[in-house]
Amino acid sequence: MDTKNSSQMITHDLIIIGAGLAGSWAALAAARDGAKNVAVLSKLHPLRSHSGAAQGGIAAALNNVRPADKDPRGPLEPIPETDEPIDSWELHMYDTVKGSDWLGDHDAIEIMVRDAIDIMYEFEHLGCVFSRLPDGRIAQRRFGGHSTPRANYAADWTGHVLLHTMHEQCLRYGVNFYSEWYALDLIVEDNVCRGIVALEILTGRIVTMRAKAVMFATGGYGRAFKITSNCTANTGDGLGMAYRAGVPLMDMEFVQFHPTGLYRHGILMSEACRGEGGYLLNNKGERFMSNYAPDKMELAPRDLVSRSEQKEIQEGRGVGPDGEGIHLDLRHLGEEKIKKVLPQVREIAIDFLGLDPITDLIPIQPTAHYGMGGIPTDVDGRVLANADGDIITGLYAAGECSCVSTHGANRLGSNSLLEASVFGRRAGKAIAQFLQNGAELAPLPGDPAGRTQQHLQRWLDNEGPELVEEIVVELQATMTNKCGVFRDGKRLLEAQQKISELQQRLKTARVMDKSSRFNTDLLAALEAEHLLNFSAVIVACAINRTESRGAHSRLDFPQRDDEQWLKHTVAHLTESGEPVLSYKTVNIDWERYPPEQRKY
Repeated sequence: MDTKNSSQMITHDLIIIGAGLAGSWAALAAARDGAKNVAVLSKLHPLRSHSGAAQGGIAAALNNVRPADKDPRGPLEPIPETDEPIDSWELHMYDTVKGSDWLGDHDAIEIMVRDAIDIMYEFEHLGCVFSRLPDGRIAQRRFGGHSTPRANYAADWTGHVLLHTMHEQCLRYGVNFYSEWYALDLIVEDNVCRGIVALEILTGRIVTMRAKAVMFATGGYGRAFKITSNCTANTGDGLGMAYRAGVPLMDMEFVQFHPTGLYRHGILMSEACRGEGGYLLNNKGERFMSNYAPDKMELAPRDLVSRSEQKEIQEGRGVGPDGEGIHLDLRHLGEEKIKKVLPQVREIAIDFLGLDPITDLIPIQPTAHYGMGGIPTDVDGRVLANADGDIITGLYAAGECSCVSTHGANRLGSNSLLEASVFGRRAGKAIAQFLQNGAELAPLPGDPAGRTQQHLQRWLDNEGPELVEEIVVELQATMTNKCGVFRDGKRLLEAQQKISELQQRLKTARVMDKSSRFNTDLLAALEAEHLLNFSAVIVACAINRTESRGAHSRLDFPQRDDEQWLKHTVAHLTESGEPVLSYKTVNIDWERYPPEQRKY
């Protein structure tokens, strides 16, 4: 690959990196509000964005269904429109605040749950194909941690149909898509975003892309772990790129492990499995959640269920050849229901394990699923430069790569598609206003593309003794074994030391492909840099937080400590390459939702 003299220049008013639900909503909202030159850049085809893998539902208090009898896990029935509502945005807010273990910011949560109802009806009016009740209203199901059935769904293809709907609308409004382009560097100087440097994967050419505004919607970072529900593209590129450019990362110690990843694969078996009435069984056939969350059972929040599973496994009640699994039992739901509302789940179990949930128990295990932390933003998607709340002009973020902190220390299922939609739309509107208020192209500092070219050339020139892939495999094993569902100071320090060693080894690792066209070997090396850099932040934040809260569970500090730790962690990259940590106050409505003990 010859990176010399390959730089070109492209200019847009707005460049969005990431074509998932947050990026698509931002593009559509900005274009509808008058932004004229909107571009979306994605390292995948837009319809392969990971939003499409979300299965179970999107939360909103529509009040369409209720339990048919007093059994909280029994069948649901439509609520006549003349009846009193059983749900409200206030109840949705309380559930989300409680689910976050009181680390979510209440102003952001209130915006999300209030906007949820409007955005659901907008999805419907844009043509989204939801599952329906007999009277035509949107069907809803139960999800963990929610007091009422409020997950609106399309069988178990919810993210897929939402993403397709949004992509169609973006095309309708003339949004430009750069499909299979890879963002390399973010250009920020004097707290002003000036654009990005990108690589056209097909040709290998490096392009400086100037913009009045840049938005990150790059999704999650689960590929830092060995067992994960995330697709191979979820390597946290946005976080790594922003962090390297001087943007802080917030609350990175909080990584959610989903309770039902397919055994040894990690592929998601939707929370809809439990929302529709599925059971979790240990090797004695016991529904063990009665010992951990007797009221909610399998529909407790994800952090609690994952810890319960892991405890069963560690105490010898797991299933599978190595005892590292738990059984998911859907058999009692019946063939008709499984085929109607869980078709994708069934297909995954058959394809990857050769087991049919209609007749077989399905082995599952906790799987790294979602990052509550990310690039800190305000409620309009504007990226924060520090814990004091200063804004980086022209830089925005939304979706899983961001941290507006609606999820705090633990996300409730079906709130992720909601957050991406609500804050993607808000960011798009805010960007359109920013552009209309006279935003200008800021001058470029020096030769950003030239610096990027030199960085890539160093990779191509490396002839070290090991391959990048070997280092990534070691990182993933380290993060899973030492920074997983349960943590302690000793193992976290070991993880920190190991990551530091891997960072040094990566500097001399080699890529085998030296060509220009579709050099995925080179892309894997760039992704490995991101994985190592933000993993170091995850571990550093986890070491410092000497309490257990939400998804951050310390065996050596088992209690939540509001006096010391009711605050967000903010990490900056220092010249030495180490993160330096500061803290930010949680926005709490002390009158309506004061911190309380979290029980289910």
